[in-house]
Amino acid sequence: MSLRVTELLGSALVQDLGRPGRSGIGVSPSGVFDRRAGRQANALVRNPADAAVLEVIGAVTLRASRPTTLAVAGAPGPLAIDGVPVSSMRTLHLPAGGALTIGAAVVGLRRVVAVLGGVAAEPVLGSRSTDTLSGLGPARLAAGSSVHVGLGAAGPDLRQLDVGVPGIGDLTVRVVLGPRDDWFASTAVDTLLRTGWSVSDRSDRIGVRLDGPALERAVDGELESEPVLRGSIQVTSAGLPVVLGPDHPATGGYPVIGVVVDADTDVLAQGAPGRVVRFRRHPAP
Repeated sequence: MSLRVTELLGSALVQDLGRPGRSGIGVSPSGVFDRRAGRQANALVRNPADAAVLEVIGAVTLRASRPTTLAVAGAPGPLAIDGVPVSSMRTLHLPAGGALTIGAAVVGLRRVVAVLGGVAAEPVLGSRSTDTLSGLGPARLAAGSSVHVGLGAAGPDLRQLDVGVPGIGDLTVRVVLGPRDDWFASTAVDTLLRTGWSVSDRSDRIGVRLDGPALERAVDGELESEPVLRGSIQVTSAGLPVVLGPDHPATGGYPVIGVVVDADTDVLAQGAPGRVVRFRRHPAP
């Protein structure tokens, strides 16, 4: 054991880059929602990009049983070692008995914690990711949980990544229309692209639910279930869009009006409730 969760107000999950390619057996890809942040945090501690990390929403305190090298990336927010403020996006060294306190994000939603050697959870179907829909992978962490860490090389030199952090404005993502945009009135597509959609507090890793005007259907009736991808924009019976996240089901019955470009789905990981999401057509007409 290297870390123990002593306090948790929110959610903390073990994630890596997921288990893609298994939709044929009904398994979603899962994996860290903000993959860019996961890679950044792992790079700071010189882990492989696919090393398991912790994905945190809210506040958590981690206490080390031995000297531990780690890094925090993703949404900005307060961070302290034994009460002394430190910076995210840099390599941190936690002494034996020391405590890292991660506060709730001040902009965005999710923070990613990488530990030298990676989180040593038992792989399931080739991944250490927690799938919140199917229940595959490690259990959700709670106060008192132990976080086992793999063996890593000697601690890296203190360094910092000079990269941008999530801003305070709207989240803009590119979207490719289809495959079921013909199930909607032409005005619905225009509404999708012109509206500033508000992230619902009912959003999760399965789907980012958006509030705004209802999208009018041109085709009545039910659609037979068909495969869906991360980033698929399903439109519910109430006419509201849901952008599928990493823990999405393998198939769905709501028509998909468009699909968010894969790289842009990482942006949606930082969609806190009330944040505005805008869709930009790709490629531009």
